Amino acid sequence: MATGIAIFFHAIGLAGILFSDNKFFIQSTPFNLLLSYFLLVWTHPEKNKSFYFFIGIVFIVGFLSEVVGVNTGLLFGDYHYSKILGIQLFQVPILIAVNWFIIIYCSGICTHVLLNKVIQRVAKDSNEPSLKLKAMSVIFDGASLAVLFDWLMEPVAIKLGFWTWGGDRSIPFYNYLCWLLISILLLTIFNFFNFRKENKFAVNLLLTQALFFLILRTFLK
Repeated sequence: MATGIAIFFHAIGLAGILFSDNKFFIQSTPFNLLLSYFLLVWTHPEKNKSFYFFIGIVFIVGFLSEVVGVNTGLLFGDYHYSKILGIQLFQVPILIAVNWFIIIYCSGICTHVLLNKVIQRVAKDSNEPSLKLKAMSVIFDGASLAVLFDWLMEPVAIKLGFWTWGGDRSIPFYNYLCWLLISILLLTIFNFFNFRKENKFAVNLLLTQALFFLILRTFLK
C-alpha cells in the first residue's frame, strides 16, 4: 500500500513537472517529502526509542550541517535555498532535515537488506566476523549510495529552483565530499543503534525516487 501511494504521487509530480507549466507540482514538493517521511516511519517494523532517537539525530545533524553550509560555506560550498521548500530557519528550509532522513535511512536500509547475503558469504569464505563486514558495508556502501543519490538529484533540484550555487553555478566536488563524510557519520549511528534494519518500503521508495530524478534529469529542459 505504501509503495503504491509513493509511486502514485511521484508519477503525478513527474507528469506535472514535465508536461505542465503550472508551478503547483514543484511547489507541492514539501507535501511529497512529508508524505514519504510519514510512510517510512509508518512502515518501519517494531519502532522503539532508538529508532526515534536516530531520527532526531539525523534531523539535527542534517539541518545544522546545512546551516553551517549556507551561512559560512565551510560545508558543501557556496549555495543558498529558495522559498520553494517552505519555512526557513537561519536561511535553511526546516524540511531539509526530512530530506536528510529519507536519504540516509533509505540508503542504510537498502545496503543492509540487499547486501546481507553477500556479506555473509564473504564472511564465511574469509573467516572474518560477519558483524564487522556488515558494519563496514552498511556504513561505507550506504554512504556511497547516499552520495550517488545526491549526484542524481542535484542538477534536477537546481533546474527546479530549490537551491542555487554561487560562482560559476556549477556543483563543486566539495559538496559530494561533505555529503560522503556526513553520511558516514550518520550511517555509523544507523548501524550501531539498536532498531530493526528491515523495511521493504524504504528500498522501494529509494528506487522510486531514483527513477523520478533520473527521468527528470534526462528530459527536463
